[in-house]
Amino acid sequence: MALAERLARRADQVSPFRVMHLLERAKQLEAAGRSIVHLEIGEPDFPTPAPIVAAGQRALAAGHTQYTPARGLPQLRQAIADFYGERFSIDLDPERILLTPGASGGLQLLLMALFDPGEAVLLPEPGYPCNRQLVSLLGGRVHSVAVGPETRYQLQADQVPEERDLRLALVASPANPTGACLEPEGLRQLYERVRAQGMALLVDELYQGLNYETAPHTALACGEAGLYVVNSFSKYFGMTGWRLGWIVAPRDAVPVLDRLAQNLYLAPPTLSQYAALAAFTPETLAILEERRRIFQQRRDFLRSALEKLGFRFPAPPHGAFYLYADVRQLTEDSARFAEELLEQQGVALTPGLDFETRAPERAVRFAYTQDLNTLAEGVARIERFLGG
Repeated sequence: MALAERLARRADQVSPFRVMHLLERAKQLEAAGRSIVHLEIGEPDFPTPAPIVAAGQRALAAGHTQYTPARGLPQLRQAIADFYGERFSIDLDPERILLTPGASGGLQLLLMALFDPGEAVLLPEPGYPCNRQLVSLLGGRVHSVAVGPETRYQLQADQVPEERDLRLALVASPANPTGACLEPEGLRQLYERVRAQGMALLVDELYQGLNYETAPHTALACGEAGLYVVNSFSKYFGMTGWRLGWIVAPRDAVPVLDRLAQNLYLAPPTLSQYAALAAFTPETLAILEERRRIFQQRRDFLRSALEKLGFRFPAPPHGAFYLYADVRQLTEDSARFAEELLEQQGVALTPGLDFETRAPERAVRFAYTQDLNTLAEGVARIERFLGG
């Protein structure tokens, strides 16, 4: 029997993350000597802050290479709780925190815990593509709700449908791919509506801290019952390759999540946890705040430059490091547009196919994770591509 015939149908039905195909092609062109401007991948170009690296090196030298508890180092969970207290005035019990192998590990853990096969998960669209793939892999049904400029690309309380099989709503703030943020009052209204429907609310706060117009906030201010938060050391803290995230759950859900974690991955990466103890020091936070200001400068430059070329941004991108552009004035097919731009001018960006199913041909995503000179070069190439 051929291998393909022995694979589970659910595995075969997972759609590819198309940006990885574009990245692979971009790398092929680079290997052949082409210059490529990378605006497709959501990974900060800054290295991990030096205090975090030094903490990891000290941990390695000290021999901290064995398993930690499944929920993670108690001292790191306390440090995270203290951070919520200092930054958000949230009195958070560290017993509600679980460290995970990246936010992806945390998301998988929560989805396994929060719905059964056949039940539905409410997802706004456009949104992060892996969310719907994970729901499908676990036997759930995706109930997508279109969110657009009229709601600033965020799910509103009055968009939550009454459906008996809906078990969970999953939203992100700041969001990928739009950079859209839920305001505190809108988040509270959404939480109250979701709870009134007997559902849980899972809030992806991976880009928390990368906020530009208003101070960052957290969904944890809304309450505890039925509220789950997933976060990461990857984006704001610049630790992508360290693969470390965390979740905050209601107290009564922690024993179940702990048991699941023990069976799924035993424990989060030990060295990464010791390194992350330095993430909340004043020295590190000063570095991160300077990087946040740089990201804002990049956003402002790139948005202005692209608007002059005919790209449209109908809702303000207030967070993360993405611009989600309406390209209907420039092309009828954003996927072909992205492929031709890469081949002809060496600029890699992500088409809407990764983020939405209703009208993916109308949008592309730019990641402003390169310095201003590189962004300016990318804009110049796009202008040449458009015949400017």
